Amino acid sequence: MRLVLNDINKKFEDKEVLRGAGFTFEKGKIYGLLGRNGAGKTTLFNCLSGEVAMDSGEVLIEENGNSRKLSEQDVGYVYSLPILPEFLTGYEFVKFFIDINRDKLQMDKSIDHYFDMMSMTMEDRHRLIKGYSHGMKNKLQMLLFLMTKPPVILLDEPLTSFDVIVALEMKNMLREMKSDHILIFSTHILQLATDLCDELVVLNKGELSAVPSELLHSEDFEQSVINLLRDESHV
Repeated sequence: MRLVLNDINKKFEDKEVLRGAGFTFEKGKIYGLLGRNGAGKTTLFNCLSGEVAMDSGEVLIEENGNSRKLSEQDVGYVYSLPILPEFLTGYEFVKFFIDINRDKLQMDKSIDHYFDMMSMTMEDRHRLIKGYSHGMKNKLQMLLFLMTKPPVILLDEPLTSFDVIVALEMKNMLREMKSDHILIFSTHILQLATDLCDELVVLNKGELSAVPSELLHSEDFEQSVINLLRDESHV
């Protein structure tokens, strides 16, 4: 399975954020999307998820020799600022999510099984979401995608708000999930990108380009990325 971005353009007033952006992402890999603040990483994710309309371009899913347009149902989006109903407990929210999506889900495991996969204690799963840390809210979002299994998962600045143990748990989970998904996460932390990613993609001046794989673990990696981003203007 492949996610193909063709000539994506997006402008806000006089600012061109995406300028003919094109790239092909493949299932079985974790991609790190690098870019300076204001480069358009979140805008790209919003276009892919359908939250923001592209001005032009197309996004396709290719699988088994067939291609189709990417739909909102194909995308799971872990927001940098999670939007969750804070008046519910984590367990109540997941149960509500299952109830309203029952016809779309093939539930072969219990709710508690998914909480166990996220290493969330009984106390945490029955606590109001209002009392969750940022990292716990992100884990709750990820739990939903374990159930819905969207082919594409976008993570906007993940792991930065997690403590060391939770960050390690999430890294291991992403590595386990990549065989069934196309995983793309945006970050500005180079060490995190090199530690977790199979490939790195730079968003610079509205365009996407791959960081050569041979540079990922070389001494020249950081300088190469700096050179790619050097002339990026801020929004």
